[in-house]
Amino acid sequence: MEDTMKAVLIDKPTKGADVTLSEVPVPQARPGWVLVKIKAFGMNHSEEILREFEIENDYIRKPVIPGIECVGEIADPSDSGLAKGQKVVSLMGGMGRSFNGSYAEYALLPIHHVFPVESNLSWEEMGAMPETYFTAWGSLFQCLRLQPEDRLLIRGATCALGYVAIQLAKALGCRVIGTTHRESKMQLLRDAGCDECLLDDRSLRGRVHGVTKALDLVGIRTVQDTMLSVEQGGIVCNTGVLGKVYEWNHFDPIKDIPNGVCLTGFYSNDPTTEMMQDIYHFMDAHHLRPLIGRVYDFKDIREACIALDEGRINGKIVVRVGN
Repeated sequence: MEDTMKAVLIDKPTKGADVTLSEVPVPQARPGWVLVKIKAFGMNHSEEILREFEIENDYIRKPVIPGIECVGEIADPSDSGLAKGQKVVSLMGGMGRSFNGSYAEYALLPIHHVFPVESNLSWEEMGAMPETYFTAWGSLFQCLRLQPEDRLLIRGATCALGYVAIQLAKALGCRVIGTTHRESKMQLLRDAGCDECLLDDRSLRGRVHGVTKALDLVGIRTVQDTMLSVEQGGIVCNTGVLGKVYEWNHFDPIKDIPNGVCLTGFYSNDPTTEMMQDIYHFMDAHHLRPLIGRVYDFKDIREACIALDEGRINGKIVVRVGN
């Protein structure tokens, strides 16, 4: 195994155009941690947030290798009980913030956030799944308790998470209403399988009917209007922050949550082996393949970060690492 590896290191606010690869030592496995040879990783909005401003917070380990998910093979199993060469996925749990993440050729990861998987998908397809599919799965089934008879509203549906939520909900048998604030992306919603597509002007009240469940990926900027757009007894899950408003000032739950509507949110920091296995089983059972916007080679990570910052890729951005 190599002594050094390529990785992205940041210690201050960094635009995608300023991202570079550095040569750093390959980390050494230790008890409670395994060394993973990374094959691919997906890119996420939270990594853009880290680079834009979160890096300045004291709780971020600096310098840090970003990246909150990856797929790969066990290079050194340490005391995990996993086998060298075994396929694994890893996500969240402080990855890319409290400890170094996946924008690298190897990652040293805590055993409790490394999950063995069996899959016939390519590394790139596997790399598109962990965080986005886990978040969509948890939002739809754990928080919204989605059923085939539901009429689901997905607000901000043309992001990578939105596309996955559409795919999973349609596979379950739901009717899906998708929104976007860009006229140019309306056809993308139709192509993704939405039964109804709406241009979002921040007010959907009175424009949608019969909605029993709603997934709001825009966030605080729209979630109150979303709650006013569902039927009594409906559930709203706020998962995304595409609107870049992160706190709800002067929130009064008695007045701001409509009578008979439930508001919840999905925090994707606690994946489990069971949930990850359920996701892969669902994909196999419904003959689904993960949705990928574009694949970049690791040497082109700067271009991938620029694309993430600009939001110009329709779907998940995946980075291929090595062979």
